[in-house]
Amino acid sequence: MRGLKEVFEHPDDLYPLLKLRMATKQAETQIPTEAHWGFCYSMLQKVSRSFALVIQQLGTDLRDAVCVFYLVLRALDTVEDDTSLDTMVKIPILMEFHRHIYDPDWHFECGTQDYKVLMDQFCYVSTAFLELNDSFQEAIEDITMKMGAGMAKFIFKEVDTIKDYDEYCHYAAGLVGLGLSKLFHASGKEILFPESISNSMGLFLQVIIFLVT
Repeated sequence: MRGLKEVFEHPDDLYPLLKLRMATKQAETQIPTEAHWGFCYSMLQKVSRSFALVIQQLGTDLRDAVCVFYLVLRALDTVEDDTSLDTMVKIPILMEFHRHIYDPDWHFECGTQDYKVLMDQFCYVSTAFLELNDSFQEAIEDITMKMGAGMAKFIFKEVDTIKDYDEYCHYAAGLVGLGLSKLFHASGKEILFPESISNSMGLFLQVIIFLVT
């Protein structure tokens, strides 16, 4: 009832909310029939409904690339976040994750709930990755390699200073901005912006996520 009351108190928000609802329903009907792509888009909606909606507004080639990019980084993050994994097991996985995405048979047991399903059936993500064109693959591999190395570094490194925090945020979010810029450039839809700008975009997204969660 509170949500409905808030809508009536702000009637100008009603139309955008209806458009958002319609876009969500439309996105749910766009799940491909191929098993690996069907898994990717279904999993995307489970592990990030907000990003799923935005991603599915893109054109087909770029949509597929960003979908896979998101799931690869989500899987990498699942490894980092799993506190049950021994450090000596976790670090090699993080460092080598950019190689595992080329192996359609690779999977790894970690995470919980939907994230565990993503890791158990990661072979579907790898299969989809291998169908992307080379420029998309190279961009995803590059960012995955850098992020995995950064995550491994901060397993032992404490965040004690602002410089440390900025470096950690670069690995956690700035690289996402850089990766998206590379994917958009590879699609021919935009120029490749300087890394500082792409990094700032990723950091801005991180701040927004922090504020709304």
